[in-house]
Amino acid sequence: MTPDDRPLPCAETELTIPFHDIDMMQVAWHGHYVRYLEIARCALLDAIDYNYPQMSESGFAWPVIDLRLRYAAPAVFAQRLAIEARLSEWEHRLKIDYTIRDAGTRRRLTRAWSVQVAVGLDDQEMRLVSPPALVERLLVWQEANH
Repeated sequence: MTPDDRPLPCAETELTIPFHDIDMMQVAWHGHYVRYLEIARCALLDAIDYNYPQMSESGFAWPVIDLRLRYAAPAVFAQRLAIEARLSEWEHRLKIDYTIRDAGTRRRLTRAWSVQVAVGLDDQEMRLVSPPALVERLLVWQEANH
C-alpha cells in the first residue's frame, strides 16, 4: 500500500437546529452554517488527535484562509442534521470537505470546504508544508485504519 492508497480521516456529527438559529424566513440563517462546519471539523481533528490544543502545543496555529458553502436546501427549526467532515488534502494545507444532510432522510442540504494553513506561533510565518506533528498523527491514524 502506497501513501496515496491510504484512507483519509472522516468524521460525522449530529446536531439539532435550535430556535435561536432561525431567521425571519423560518430557516437556519446561512451564517450559522460556519459554526456547524466547525463542530464537524473539531470531531475530525479529534479523530487524528490534532485538534486546536494539540496544534498549539506543536507550535502552530491553523487559520482558515478559504471557505466555500453551497446551499441546496434549507435547514429548519428542530431539524436533526448529520454533518460529515472529510480530510481531502494535508501535505501543504488542510483541506476539509463537508456534507450537511438531514440525519433521518440523508437528503443533502449543503456542501462546503475549508482550507487552513499552518502558521508558526513563534514567528507568525505561514508554512508551505504541513508540520511533522500533523504528518505523524495522520500516519498513525492511517496505520490504525487501513
